[in-house]
Amino acid sequence: MEEYNENSRFISILSDYGFKATFGNEADTTFLKKALQALIDSPVPIKSVEFVKNDISAITIDSRSGIYDIACVDENDSHFIVEMQLSEYPEFIQRMKFYALHRFNTFVKKGDYKFENLPKIYCIGILAKNIFSQITDYHNISVLRNAKNEIIDDQMTFITVELAKFMKPEQEIETDLDKLIYTMKNLHKVTEASQFPKFWDEEWLKKAISEVDLRNMTSEQKLAYEMVISANALAVKNENKKIQEAKNVEQEK
Repeated sequence: MEEYNENSRFISILSDYGFKATFGNEADTTFLKKALQALIDSPVPIKSVEFVKNDISAITIDSRSGIYDIACVDENDSHFIVEMQLSEYPEFIQRMKFYALHRFNTFVKKGDYKFENLPKIYCIGILAKNIFSQITDYHNISVLRNAKNEIIDDQMTFITVELAKFMKPEQEIETDLDKLIYTMKNLHKVTEASQFPKFWDEEWLKKAISEVDLRNMTSEQKLAYEMVISANALAVKNENKKIQEAKNVEQEK
């Protein structure tokens, strides 16, 4: 999936810098709160959200695969882990389980191995590539259910969004989730305000868009953005070099 468009006015939200500037914006969580509410499909607005240290990786950059990990908690002590995955990763759901279970174990240990009143954990994966070949829906919410599809437990909820499956045109966008996904997939392709869909005037999206608008960035912010691009390019170059070296070794055998 294309992340950068050199003629665009906006940085892609799918990029390392764009994801941190929007989802990871600690100074203003307006966008994050609305995005989380849409992703977990909750009718109840999230009033406040606070970033917390992710015991595994905090907020990290993996330049090879374009991953940002975000951990936060809302006013009801519900915990959210959000991961972006741009490259192929068929086993991504296993990593989601690893993160969620690590957080679960942390809660249990803090409670002296008591299991009552544990806070909810929402583990959210936003993927550029598809991982569920048998599922057509682009947005999936999973909890523990029995064979009759009855809920056994919803203390841990796994949410996946497969961006490649989202094909709705602008005129069919209605829900906040669709507005979010449409924006993530298309913002960096836009060059002029005349191309804006009407829903980009909504406050939560307007704030996010402002954060990745190159015209609004200070010289320091532009430098930070260019440094991220440079680091990513170098990481990709080094990774390709390793792959080629491995192929050469294999051919020499």
